[in-house]
Amino acid sequence: MKRIALIVCIVMSLPFGLVHAQTTDEMVDAIVKEATENSQLEYLAHQLTDVIGPRLVGTPQMQHAHEWAVEQFEEWRISAENQQFGQWQGWERGITHVDLVSPRVVSLEGMQLAWSPATKKGGVEGKLDIIPDVENKAAFEEWLKTIKGKFILVSMMQPTGRPDYNWEEYATEESFQKMKEERDAMQDAWRERFTKIGYNSREVLSVLEEAGAAGIIQSRWSSGFGVNKIFSAGTEKVPVIDLALEDYGMLYRMVEYGDDPVIKVNAQSKKLGKVPTFNTIATIPGSEKPDEYIILSAHYDSWDGGTGATDNATGSITMMEAARILKEVYPNPKRTIIVGLWGSEEQGLNGSTAFVEDNPEIVDNMQALFNQDNGTGRVVRISGQGFLHAYEFLGRWLEAVPRDITRHIETTFPGTPGGGGSDYASFVSAGAPGFSLSSLSWSYWNYTWHTNRDTYDKIVFDDVRNNAILTAVLTYMASEDPETFPRDKAVLPISRRTGEQMTWPTPRTANRDGGN
Repeated sequence: MKRIALIVCIVMSLPFGLVHAQTTDEMVDAIVKEATENSQLEYLAHQLTDVIGPRLVGTPQMQHAHEWAVEQFEEWRISAENQQFGQWQGWERGITHVDLVSPRVVSLEGMQLAWSPATKKGGVEGKLDIIPDVENKAAFEEWLKTIKGKFILVSMMQPTGRPDYNWEEYATEESFQKMKEERDAMQDAWRERFTKIGYNSREVLSVLEEAGAAGIIQSRWSSGFGVNKIFSAGTEKVPVIDLALEDYGMLYRMVEYGDDPVIKVNAQSKKLGKVPTFNTIATIPGSEKPDEYIILSAHYDSWDGGTGATDNATGSITMMEAARILKEVYPNPKRTIIVGLWGSEEQGLNGSTAFVEDNPEIVDNMQALFNQDNGTGRVVRISGQGFLHAYEFLGRWLEAVPRDITRHIETTFPGTPGGGGSDYASFVSAGAPGFSLSSLSWSYWNYTWHTNRDTYDKIVFDDVRNNAILTAVLTYMASEDPETFPRDKAVLPISRRTGEQMTWPTPRTANRDGGN
């Protein structure tokens, strides 16, 4: 008994920081062990991208994803629910099949855009034409009389299907410069073409539709081998199809050379009327300060050209995995931990904005929010988002993270507040401490951001695992911190763009009835 008493006395006499550091080291070791030895990331990514697929707001796949997430959290003994914040125009993608049928037969690589109307069953055949280079709007109106039953090409033909980095590696300096000058001239001429007809690239779609076009063909190249951006259709009656650069260029040249190409398009989809849209919210209750909150944040929806792997399944599974790890090794946090998987981010941060609007008591008592949303890479940048004391708090929380993770991270304090871009901005604009865990690129903007190639095979799981560990440790440290994060705002700098002093972003309003 005397020996036990002596040990207690020694421990009690140690400075609090030393005891806490030892406890923190043990917890961080436990987090790392759970994350590396029992990782669920590959399984979560497979279920979310391969099995459920893309998560376009208003689709059955998005609803399936919400239901699956709740079931998964419950399996981990974490309470979760889907909270409806609005409704959206429902739509379900079917097949897209595009064939060149004359002057030769070949299947083409293409897909209908989100919310595209369907063709009749069995598809539609038609000749092709190109948005004309005419003198004025009157001449364009005359041309419109000739397009009934035709598919209209509305994108500029790219002069090369090789990305610039490929030219830089292999071309002569003179050849590369010549190609860029020719491309710039083509882009200027294409913009002038639309100026002369009196419509921009979105407005012209409904004009073509009303004039009787059978459909609209575009190619929104993403400046990389085999990648196109896939967004929304913008028509009510006829399909809008995105074709791969290679096939689009071939059709364009056939029209220009007078080869009279004919294609057949079979694009099937269903309009489902208005359907509810949700955020998935999971909660680990706090034991000592249950009315203070740490939020693990990621948008759950995606565009549907690929399967939304790096935008933003990776962010979503990072937050799910961090919550799972914490539930295993830190089941009774001091502060309440919330996981927010937001809906309809891609249409304007609607899910997170609605949560801010509907839950002022949570927003007002947030200790911190950690958001991840720009690809599969390891986190390399964290900004203080304009909060005066961000260095003090984030600095000591980051100090506990393993060095092999933090050595990649550059911090900016106090930084400037983000007014958009991802869901942390919904909270920052309300004055709450939300932080973006910004990732290494891995060619995100060209190859996976909103493209047809954003699929499971692009995930780099070593980096995602690092991000889950980082998030779990930051959450643990924020939960244990005896102090509450102060909301004092730094004096913002002069904007280089406007020359005026920057101001704090104002909260936006959630779109709760979208897709009309």
